Amino acid sequence: MDISDIATPEFIQIDADTELGKVRSVFERENPKSLIVTDDGDYEGVVTERQLVRSHIEDGTKVSALVRSAPRIQRTEDVREVARILVEGGVKVAPTFEGEALYGVVTADDILEAVLDNLDALTVEQIMTEDVVSVVEGDHVGQAINRLREHGVSRLPVENENSRLTGVITTHDIVEFVVRSDERQHRGDRSGDTDRMLDLPVDDMMTSPVLTATPEQSVRAAVARMLDENIAGLVVTPTDDDDRIAGVLTKTDVLRALTYTEEEQMDVQITNVALLDAVTRESVVESITEVVDKYQQMQVHHAHVRLHRHKEKLRGTPLIQCQIRLRTSHGQIAGSGEGYGAEQAFRVALDKLERNVLELKGVNADEKYRGQLLRKLDGL
Repeated sequence: MDISDIATPEFIQIDADTELGKVRSVFERENPKSLIVTDDGDYEGVVTERQLVRSHIEDGTKVSALVRSAPRIQRTEDVREVARILVEGGVKVAPTFEGEALYGVVTADDILEAVLDNLDALTVEQIMTEDVVSVVEGDHVGQAINRLREHGVSRLPVENENSRLTGVITTHDIVEFVVRSDERQHRGDRSGDTDRMLDLPVDDMMTSPVLTATPEQSVRAAVARMLDENIAGLVVTPTDDDDRIAGVLTKTDVLRALTYTEEEQMDVQITNVALLDAVTRESVVESITEVVDKYQQMQVHHAHVRLHRHKEKLRGTPLIQCQIRLRTSHGQIAGSGEGYGAEQAFRVALDKLERNVLELKGVNADEKYRGQLLRKLDGL
């Protein structure tokens, strides 16, 4: 299945010299998902409404200051490959081309709507993120923002002191609050002061009740709800305990699942692939394969490498967090680490992954020996 019927030619094109004030007016008037930015007719990138909302740049600034690079995709590209490109590029929209000519755009939502009927075979439990980052009701918004940035996520479930789910706070909630506060400030109300906002408890800004899914639910039903509610993710709770957090399912998780293959070659996906510096995609795949081969009884269905950049730097090189996660016939196995530059971070994470793989191999070997010993004892 390709994206020839998924990509839409309905898009708005603006010149890189356009002032942000005019761009904001276009979003208010036309309500597009994004705008394609060109320079003398040549494709430059995209700009989204969220970028404008987050930005406090003056209206007279040219839109080129906010242009975000998005991968060029051919209109006949396979839908699985497009899903991979969007996830690895960390974008929700990309331009599509027919040869060298700009045809239109394709969005993550477009893809999910097109494949919705094929998602019945997957359950939420199979693709949800289990390592959930959360906050407590009494935590301040400033702490929530730091946690969102530190872990590179867009939503945080909120728990009470008894570890029960009470709400969720997202980057969108925070952005919306900042925008409303700025508008009040312009009218002379000091309630929008940024420092005061950061000191607010998260339960003053969180969304409650929380939209949830259950592990047994089909991915199709979960995605349909996300599309209907125009949200990017759901908190996953057990069927018998809807106040306990079991995981989080996002549209990105679903796009990532679309890239899974049944081929003999291990499928590897990299999130934020642009952060790779001295490491190539090929060397990443080769290194993970070498680790996996040390336990040949384990079959790897999918490998996910996630890179996240921190603000901290050492002699100009940013601190990178790397997480490697394997979906295998023996369950999920992961390794994570940090380092200055993607290469160092990847090596630290790979060492941790290798230790975990070998530990699993040792545990299974011990269990096999224990079983053999018990059978011999039963025969005495």
